Amino acid sequence: MAEREPVYTTGIWLVNPGREEEFIAAWKEFAEWTSRLGGGSLEVLLLQDAEQPQRFVSVGPWKDVPAIRAWRSTPEFGAFMQRAKELCTGIHPAIMKPVVRIGERS
Repeated sequence: MAEREPVYTTGIWLVNPGREEEFIAAWKEFAEWTSRLGGGSLEVLLLQDAEQPQRFVSVGPWKDVPAIRAWRSTPEFGAFMQRAKELCTGIHPAIMKPVVRIGERS
């Protein structure tokens, strides 16, 4: 693993049935704000489970943990998490570090 390997934020989002599109729209708006913030987020991806459509996974690399902590301390982050709690039955965020990488890095 490279010395300057990014860290990743991940989230598992269990959305209330029938509120998937509302969650996607809210998440997209928040992710676009995060991207404009320019605080170390390198990119972001939201995945939806093909077999359990209420289950979503978000993942995105960051330059470092202090950038994630600064982002999480913003009022916008707090507002989004409050909105997500209204839309979800479960939210499981994490900060992850790579331990194994197979294949070429693009």
